Formats: sequence, C-alpha cells, structure tokens
Amino acid sequence: MNKLVLLSVILICLAINPFPRLEHHEFKMESKTPFAGGKKVMVYTTADSTTYRLTLTDTLSFSDFGQPLETQPCIFVDPAKTFQTFVGIGGALTDASAETFAKLPKDKQKEILQQYYDPQKGIGYTLGRTNIHSCDFSSGSYTYVSDNDPDLKTFSVAHDDEFRIPFIKQAIAAAGGKLTMFVSPWSPPAFMKSNNDMLHGGKLKPEFAQSWANYYVKFINAYQKKGIPIWGLSIQNEPMAVQTWESCNYTAEEERDFIKNYLGPTLQKSGMSDKKLIAWDHNRDLIYQRASTILSDPAAAKYVWGIGFHWYEDWTGGGKIFDNVKRVNESFPNTHLIFTEGCPERFDMAKINDWKFGETYGRSMINDFNDGTVAWTDWNILLDENGGPNHVKNFCFAPVHADTKTGQIYWMNSFYYIGHFSKFIKPGAKRIVSSSSRGQLLTTAFKNTDGKIAVVVMNQSGEKIPYRLWIGGKAAMVTSLPHSIQTLVVE
Repeated sequence: MNKLVLLSVILICLAINPFPRLEHHEFKMESKTPFAGGKKVMVYTTADSTTYRLTLTDTLSFSDFGQPLETQPCIFVDPAKTFQTFVGIGGALTDASAETFAKLPKDKQKEILQQYYDPQKGIGYTLGRTNIHSCDFSSGSYTYVSDNDPDLKTFSVAHDDEFRIPFIKQAIAAAGGKLTMFVSPWSPPAFMKSNNDMLHGGKLKPEFAQSWANYYVKFINAYQKKGIPIWGLSIQNEPMAVQTWESCNYTAEEERDFIKNYLGPTLQKSGMSDKKLIAWDHNRDLIYQRASTILSDPAAAKYVWGIGFHWYEDWTGGGKIFDNVKRVNESFPNTHLIFTEGCPERFDMAKINDWKFGETYGRSMINDFNDGTVAWTDWNILLDENGGPNHVKNFCFAPVHADTKTGQIYWMNSFYYIGHFSKFIKPGAKRIVSSSSRGQLLTTAFKNTDGKIAVVVMNQSGEKIPYRLWIGGKAAMVTSLPHSIQTLVVE
C-alpha cells in the first residue's frame, strides 16, 4: 500500500470516529498496593424506603481493574496504611434505661439484650457507660452518701441494686461475659459544691477536692464487688454546661489541677492506675482548648488516657465541627479520643421513623473514626414511650424505645446505622485508608485481627449510585441505594 492510499484510509477512519473512546482495559497499570486475600465481598445494607435493615443484599467478587476514570465512582481502600486501634462501640446503661427495661415482659427484655449485645444475632456492643449516682436520666436526684459526710463513712450504692446493677450485669452476660465499662459523674453531692445544689452548675469547693476524688474510688470498688468491672472513668460530664439537671463546672485549668493534684494520685495510690482516665467529656467546640491545656502539663497528662467528647455543639446552626477532633489527634497523637455521648434531643414519637436520625449517627461515626477516634458511645440504649424517664423532663431519643404500657418495642433506624459499625468492626481492629471519589458517599474502613476488612459506605443523597470497591488494582461493582448505609465485608 503506497503512502497516498494509507493516508486516505487514516483520514476516512478519523472522519468516522475522530476521537476514539479509550475503554477501561486500555489503562492497565501495576498497583503498588498488593491486594492480599479478598476472595469475596459480603454486602450488608440498611436503606430508606426498603425493608433492608442490616440485610445481606449481595455477595460479590473482585476482578482486575486498573486506573479508574473520573466518571467511574470508586471507594479506594488501602489495607497497608493503618492508623488507630479500635476499642469498641456501645451505649449508656443509665437509670432511665434500667427502669424502662424492668417494666418490660421477660421476652422483650431478652430480645433487647440479644439485639444489642449478641455478636451473631445482634449488633455486638462491646462498650458501656454508666453514671456515678444520679444524672438527668434518673427518676430523681440522689447520691451514695448522707449529707455532710466528707469522710464518706455512709457510702453505699444500695440505690442501684433495684434496677441499674441487675441491668448492667444482664448486659455483661448477653455480651458473653465481658463489657468494657466506663463511668462518669454529673455532679458531686450538694454539700461539696459552691451553690449547695447538685443541679444548676456550681463548682467543686476546694476543701472537698480530696473527698470527691475518694468518691470515684469508692464507686469503682463498690461496682467491682458487685461483679461489674470498671475499665475507665471521666472526670466530669459536660464541665462547661450550667444545666437544669445535675452539673458541675470546671475551667480547663481547674480540671487540669484536679487531675494532677487529686484524682490522678488518688487512683494511683488506690491501685487503680490501670483505669483509663478521660478528660473533657463535652462537645467538639472547645475540645482543642481543653485538651491542649491539660495535655501540655506533663504532671496532669501522665494520668490521662484520653479525651472524651459529645456532639451537641451546633449552637449557631453552622454544622458539626468534626475537624476539631482531628486537630487534637494531630497535636497529641499518643492520647486516645473517645466519643462519650450523643443522642437526638427533643423527643417526639411522631418522628420516630424519621430517616435523618440514622444519618446523623452515620455521619458522626464516619467522621469521628476518620479523625482518630478509638471508641464511640451512644447515650441511653433504651428509653420509654415519652423519651424518659427524666426527672427534669429533658426527654430525648434513643435507638430503641419501649412502650411500658403495651410492651411494644420501637427500633429506630439509628439502631441499624450504629450496627453497621459495631457488628463488623471488632476490638483490636486497625483503621485503614478508605477514600471516596464522590462527596455523596462517606466512608471509613477497618481491618480486623482475623484479616477481614469492614468498609462502611454511607449514601447521604437521594440518588442510587453505582460504585466500585477498589483495592490494589482489583475492584468489585456495588450499588448504593438512596439514603442508605452499607458495610462491605471483604473476606
């Protein structure tokens, strides 16, 4: 074929298709991240406007897939890059939860415990929190000592023997005999405070600092004698809030000094240096200022295991400030981060099926884990048909509500959203890289100690989004339903 004929053929081909489409297989590349294992992907789904609730909806396999195009949505996972070690997920076992539980028929009690704590039949909670004497989610205010007893000679947790202690022990049994428990006070006894009131803020009087430190030790010992091992404790629930319920205020410097001069040394002298001491235990808004004040003082920092935080900081409608958690993680990488409380407020039974509640949990958990959080604790695990009991009428939502008159159980979508993490991410897991190429898809991922990878993908849009789970040059095709959350278990 002469050059003139060859040129004519080329020109004719270009006229037919001037810009030939480059098929995906033309982008072959060798991955620098070898993909070990991953023979199949089990897809578990919870989705709005469907019956899917932690439902196994697909079993997929991987195939070779090199360089994705920008038009091909992907979740990129890199198991070779590891971060924090996972401690657990759970909820608070409060007086309100225990009292509601006690009013239910035995079969409903068994169902709730199994669904929360059984790792196979339920969502496998491994973490718990409870209150040191009363909080707002108690039927009334109470302490463990008589008034004006700084020597704590009258100390007794007998009040809790009726509901809370039996409830916690049943939860431990349902979890297989082990539950990582931490405890938090809402207020010292009234006589120890500047306002002589357990409610409405106030401060710990300096002359009672040692007595109050001794109180934590007394409580931990009492609960452990009842068969409830205590893993950790926080210094004060919401120390910057003047609440209508039990509350006590500490500046960052006051909390720092209480830790280094009283609580830390007291735990150490009492043989409790293994207990995980958690500072702050309040919102993300002031978390960096509190953490830096305490952790920049070596005499206080040596006692502190972690910084706890809540999610109630959106006072101005500006949105959740997740990056504040990341700032603490970046600045103090050897201190653990633990989400200690969160729930939707202002209970309204008419809104119990609103899908936004589950998405609130999913968005928070994904962001918090990606920012370095090692453990995540919901607020009350169970409340009644009024969002209580609560002695100051601060009624809230919980993932599970029970009508104490009829025995009916209401499982909110938030229960299933939490379950997409707690059921598949096990204590000891390492967070790994999970990166989304679409803003509608939020993701985090962990590698468990058995080698299985759990990738959580949340679709916060109203669109169905096909995407590829891409690991080391191999991919599996997945479909994300509108307003859904999936856990992809790579085995």
